[in-house]
Amino acid sequence: MIKREKMQILSKTVIALDTIKMVFHNESISKYAIPGQFLHIQVENHTLRRPISIANCDQDTGTITILFKINGDGTKRLAAYEPGDLVDTLGPLGNGFPIDTDTPSTILLVGGGIGVPPLYYLGKTLKEKGATIISILGFQQKEHVFYEQEFSNLGELYIVTDDGSYGHKGVVTDVLSKVSTYDSYYSCGPLPMLKALTAKLEGKKGYISLEERMGCGIGACFACVLPTKDGNSYKKICKDGPVFASEEVQI
Repeated sequence: MIKREKMQILSKTVIALDTIKMVFHNESISKYAIPGQFLHIQVENHTLRRPISIANCDQDTGTITILFKINGDGTKRLAAYEPGDLVDTLGPLGNGFPIDTDTPSTILLVGGGIGVPPLYYLGKTLKEKGATIISILGFQQKEHVFYEQEFSNLGELYIVTDDGSYGHKGVVTDVLSKVSTYDSYYSCGPLPMLKALTAKLEGKKGYISLEERMGCGIGACFACVLPTKDGNSYKKICKDGPVFASEEVQI
């Protein structure tokens, strides 16, 4: 159920270098949003909305949490909003992560940078349904690391940094050998990371969530399309995704 809402900011926190956590109050979106979906947020003096993944929802309190990195004028302006301000939002948008609730299983979550947030809501939801969670999270440097405790609460956790300033040195695929068994994987992060990961895990059941600049956010403008692996059609990231089966699209 997509709605246009004025959401009130309840809190704003800097949780890592240039990384902001915002908590909104909105009972309708918090009720219907599923892991992997996103909000399309209108920022003052910008024509196009900003797509930002949902990092958590709480139906009991009617709250939605987003995490975003300041990487341009739009996110800089969004970061300047304060608690009490109202934000014009469309959501929840997109297709989220498929969740198998029939058989408890072991799930591998692999996130990179600002691709980490939607995996937290996913991991929390899966754990509540009986799954065992293993997470591998990659960041540039120590000062970029966030949500370490939150993911530790879900299960086994590996932190990787490019320069080795925290956790393991390298990239997320360097740590895959430390994970012995799992039934399926879910991943979100930069495109090079997703390409390397899907190549490494070819043949394994998995799902990837793509980060992409968007126009309309609802599938009308064809600004965020990519080809399917069979080459016969295209998928719209905003509407058909942002989550796809790992063997579904060319990345």
